[in-house]
Order: sequence, then structure tokens, then C-alpha cells
Amino acid sequence: MANVRLEDIKRRFNNVTAIEDITFEIPDGEFWVLVGPSGCGKSTILRTIAGLETATSGKLYIGDRLVNNIPARQRDVAMVFQNYALYPHMSVAENIGFGLQMRKVDRKIIQERVMNVARSLSLDHLLDRKPKQLSGGQQQRVALGRAIAREPQVFLLDEPLSNLDAQLRDDTRAELKQLHQELGITTIYVTHDQVEAMTLADKIVVLNRGRIQQIGDPQTIYASPSNQMVATFLGSPPMNILPAIYENNAFDVSGQLLTIPAVVKEKLQLRQGHSYDLGIRPEHIFINVDASLRDATRTACRRLPPTSQEANESQLIVEVKVVEPLGRETLIRAGLPGSAVVLNIQVGADVRPRPGDRLSLELDLNQLFVFDPKTGGRIL
Repeated sequence: MANVRLEDIKRRFNNVTAIEDITFEIPDGEFWVLVGPSGCGKSTILRTIAGLETATSGKLYIGDRLVNNIPARQRDVAMVFQNYALYPHMSVAENIGFGLQMRKVDRKIIQERVMNVARSLSLDHLLDRKPKQLSGGQQQRVALGRAIAREPQVFLLDEPLSNLDAQLRDDTRAELKQLHQELGITTIYVTHDQVEAMTLADKIVVLNRGRIQQIGDPQTIYASPSNQMVATFLGSPPMNILPAIYENNAFDVSGQLLTIPAVVKEKLQLRQGHSYDLGIRPEHIFINVDASLRDATRTACRRLPPTSQEANESQLIVEVKVVEPLGRETLIRAGLPGSAVVLNIQVGADVRPRPGDRLSLELDLNQLFVFDPKTGGRIL
């Protein structure tokens, strides 16, 4: 096992810069996830660590060894790809032990490791089968087993669960986390799925356009994103963004006013007439229903007159566009009248509004984020 350190890594393809100024250090035994939208450079970073790409500049260390000019086969890393890359003519046991066989490890040691790995992945009853006789999840576990059997210093996983169905992906994700807890091998995992990133990672590296946006543990990044990109990328449903103009101690949001709480105003230096992007997560938005009508929300939410005059200092009037029942909760997509802005709202399963209903929303303004619309930087 070993730590992994990247210092000012850059990778260019002709005139295109894929990654730039990539600097971080992964301590020995930790599970880090590289996450970001497609094309952000996360797979390029992984392939550079593996030795499948060559850094244009910068330094890459695995343990105390500078590996820039060391070929992939000598870096002592094991990589699991999105496609399983199993040998179709080999059995499960032969696939798992292939890397050891190529290294000319003693046959008895190979058999022992294959059996140990197969037991840990619940593959011991499938050792004689060929890949075509396995399900997608079983094939993925064989690919993982082949990497584990090598006992490398570092695991590199490039979107290994993306080809699995939803239930199998959840199960395999839990198995991965448990395996890491048992093996303690330094692991770098690439995904565009923010749920995988949040549930698996000790630390998350959020990337966009080839640059690091933020590094931190999942809860810190979720609660305190560095910019609007990070704020909207992590979270399901994503954070709501409301374009607003600051006027007379209030934010004008499509003609509706949100009065700024004193505690929030003290932290800000807002300029009269300037535009800002307000961010608020779905769990910090509540439907304002009179106590006498609360039972009625089980069949429909309160219908309000088509006017914004009812909105007070922390309320917005919205119109329901789409209702998505999710079992234990309901996701509502609602628009601000006369605006293209759509909000995501999470409510209980017993709240079932209809498209066209007008709702009064109560916003927890103490949970408000404020971003610069030009740079995307976080102001609050």
C-alpha cells in the first residue's frame, strides 16, 4: 500500500488541455473519488496515474517513488475498467489468477489467493464458469477479484458500476465499500454519479473543465460548496438556483421579494441594483399550508390566488409543473409565474399536488447560498 501524490500535473493533447494544475495527495489506505461531468478530466487523471497516459508536465509519486518515466506494468497498480475486460475463453478462476500467472507467481500461491478472493466476493461457487455464463454483476466482481488478487499498492477504478442496473449497482457499491474497509488499499475511483461519490468516498475531488473545483469529505462539500458548479453538481435533487436583483434590503426574484435576515445581511456586502444567484437546497423549502388545511394536503395542496402579493419576507408563490411520486417522498417541480425558473421541492409522500396548483413556499433563508452570476464563486 502507498500514498499517491500529484504535483502540478498537466496533460495536453495537441492544442487541447485535458487537465491542468492538478495537485493533491491521497494518504495511504484512503478511498478518494474523482467526480465531475463528462469531459472534466477525471479519467485522464486516473489513466495518468496508471501510466496509460503520460503527463505533459508535473510530478507523480506513488509512495516515495517518482513514477513519471516508469512504465505502467512496473507501477504496482491495478485498474478496473468500465467494461469488464475478461478473457472469454478462461474460467473465473483463471481470470482472477491471470495477473499472478503473468508475474510467474508460484502455482500454490495463485490457487490460495484465488480462493481467498473468490470467497470474499461470493464467487467461490462460480470458479469453473466462463464469463458468458455470468451476470453483469458477477462479471464485474471477477474483474475486481483479478485486481485484488494482485495485492497492488493502489486500486484504480474507472466507472466500474456504470453498466449495472440500479439495484445491482447499489449492492455492488456496498460490497466495494466493505472490501475497502477490509483490505485498506489506497483506492482512486472515477465516476460522474454524485450518489456513488457521496456514499463511497473518504474525500471527493470535484473537477470541471480539467481543473479541481474543491477537495473535501462528502459532508463538507455538500454543506459548504466552494462555487455554484460544486453546489449544483452534488445533491439529488440538485440545489435550486434563483436569479435575483438586490433592491432595498431585499432580493427581487422574478417580481417576488425575499427580505434578507439580519444574520445573513451581516455576512454580505451587497450592491444596490446588482444581480446575484441565490441557492437553496430542496430540503430547505417547505409548503406553507394553514393548519386547518393540513389534512387536505393528502389529496391536494392548497390552491392560492394567482398573485404574488401574499408572499412575505421568506415566501415565494410557485405553480406546480410536474409531480414525481418516489414512494417515501414526492418530488415537485414548480415554476415561478412569468419566469423560466423551476424549483425542485421534496415533500412527504402524503403531499400530492396537481399540475397547475399554486403553492406558497416557505424558504429557510438561514440556509441560503449566494453566488456571483458572472464567476460562479460563492459569496455566502
